[in-house]
Amino acid sequence: MTEQELQQQRAELSRVNGNPIRTIEDARSFLNSAGFCLMYPVRSLPLVPSFFAAYAGTSENLPDVKHAFADPRNQPAVDLMVRLLRERGAYEINLLPETSLLVSPEFFPFMYALFGDRNPKAAPKSNAQGGKLSPLTVKAYEAIQEHGPCSKKTLQELISREPSGAALDRTLNELWSILKITRVDYREEEGVCWDLLYRWSPEAVMEGSRISGSEAISALLGKYLEAAVAATREEIEQLFSLLTTRSKVRDAINALLATRGLSFVTVGSKTLIHLTPETTPYSRRTS
Repeated sequence: MTEQELQQQRAELSRVNGNPIRTIEDARSFLNSAGFCLMYPVRSLPLVPSFFAAYAGTSENLPDVKHAFADPRNQPAVDLMVRLLRERGAYEINLLPETSLLVSPEFFPFMYALFGDRNPKAAPKSNAQGGKLSPLTVKAYEAIQEHGPCSKKTLQELISREPSGAALDRTLNELWSILKITRVDYREEEGVCWDLLYRWSPEAVMEGSRISGSEAISALLGKYLEAAVAATREEIEQLFSLLTTRSKVRDAINALLATRGLSFVTVGSKTLIHLTPETTPYSRRTS
């Protein structure tokens, strides 16, 4: 494989080859094919597909999340993403400060296995770093649990001693990071609407709670390499260190190499890792 062939394959799979997504069917097909993608491109993760880039149909001159609001392509891309969320055609995870991660229904249980609570109906006990939750976070969770899907405006009215908007944003992001709540809709008059994840999608959550961490890493790693076509160890670890420890990522790579699920490929002067191509069984000709 040449470097040019590699880049062409990546561009086609990421829909940045002049073939943009425009319809809900396009969006669903793109996300199902990618398995997961960033909403907006992140410079440090160039091999992870981006929903916004797929909508734009190009990888050139794309804004980061701070400047996307001024891009005329942003609102229709966001509207398309919100439609996917409403239909449970996508799940959104608060993975990075720069942007969220969109995950297909097929691969969300594997993400949940890495981030979610093994007892999903239980009240949250700690944040993503293992620290104690603030009283405001507990109150926000209890309000959504009792009253159903809520906007930030509604939560401010439900929680006594009305918190500041910034404090409530931190609280919602904290619950979102541990997959206790998720953004399920956007209403122009109220903004983002939040609900308990296990209530919004109980089957996917329960499936994810039964998947082991090693199984989840292997499945997600394989799907990542489908979209990236081939990548270096460092590029793989750079993404997956956001999901789990680097030692577990290395163990997964080594295990898949040992079982020939992954193999090495030379691209130009570089040695990369890719999914081992399926071979056609040899059929002996009978006379």
